[in-house]
Amino acid sequence: MSHDKHYKLVSGLKPGKIALPVIIGLAVVAWFIVKEIDTDAISHIRFTWRSVFWLFVAWLCMIGRDLGYMIRIRILSEKDLTWRQAFRVIMLWEFTSAITPSTVGGTALAVVFIHKEGISVGRSTSIVLATSFLDELYFVVMFPLILLLVGGDVLFTTSLQGTGMALLNNLVLVAIIGYVIILAWVLLVGYGLFINPVKIRNIIIWFFRLPFLKKWHDAALKAGDDIVESSRELKKKPMFFWIKAFTATFLSWTSRYWVVNAILVAFFAVKDHMLIFARQLVTWIMMIISPTPGGSGFAELILGRFISDAIEADPAIVGSLALAIAIIWRIISYYPYLIIGASIVPGWIQKKFVRQAKKQ
Repeated sequence: MSHDKHYKLVSGLKPGKIALPVIIGLAVVAWFIVKEIDTDAISHIRFTWRSVFWLFVAWLCMIGRDLGYMIRIRILSEKDLTWRQAFRVIMLWEFTSAITPSTVGGTALAVVFIHKEGISVGRSTSIVLATSFLDELYFVVMFPLILLLVGGDVLFTTSLQGTGMALLNNLVLVAIIGYVIILAWVLLVGYGLFINPVKIRNIIIWFFRLPFLKKWHDAALKAGDDIVESSRELKKKPMFFWIKAFTATFLSWTSRYWVVNAILVAFFAVKDHMLIFARQLVTWIMMIISPTPGGSGFAELILGRFISDAIEADPAIVGSLALAIAIIWRIISYYPYLIIGASIVPGWIQKKFVRQAKKQ
């Protein structure tokens, strides 16, 4: 892509452009706070030195998650990205994911972020596709494993079952839809990257010639070309390369899923940590279909329902407590990326585009 096309893409990250989706996300959360949380129930969440310690552990889990991402992107770039550059790319990537619906995510701009750190467009595309493939592969592997370890009946049955919107009452269906989407993506990209990229390219192009998909045909054509180009790059990598990359992926996502466990321990006694871990994983799978920026509102409500069984309290207030814990979870795992990203983006655009354009 040209310099002008890159700038057009990242210009959407300017504060004026991102205000609306962020406000929508926060408004959804505010609505749940006003409508769903009993203010009397909040008195049961007491802050002590013990709770401060475990909230700090929750922050450390998020640091472990970002560290895993940074290690992985350095592996995939064969250390052509420094630690500072890796941190910057990950923060920009997470910021983009936080201000777009979960169905869109931040991968569309990730190629630009990596390319502007000195990696060629072709290699940047390869890194982004490999990253996406490894992320979704984690879900594909872990979801069946979690079902075996925890059991589907326990995983999808909560004390709040039967309350709320009709869609949310059938958590199994929502999870299956999310998982099928992820599995289809892994199979498509995996086959394209490692077996027959040209065939996948042709299938994608044919599919987007259908009348109701024609407006995305150009984007599909580029995606097909990216898979073919990336396949040439990634097929050369040895098995140990992929083992290291997947290990970093495992570190990242597993660290993320222990965050809620740490938050719950800060305020309550938790009997089944594996069940809470499993329900967080399923929550993220469900967020694939969320239409709100970063899954705001949707994530809090789903997780609030899922962790209700881990809270020992009066059934009348358990729902409010669970939703309050879910909001604390999002404060730790979501909103910091909005702040960090918003502080990085203006200077990064200035340095990578405005100053470079003046030099040229």
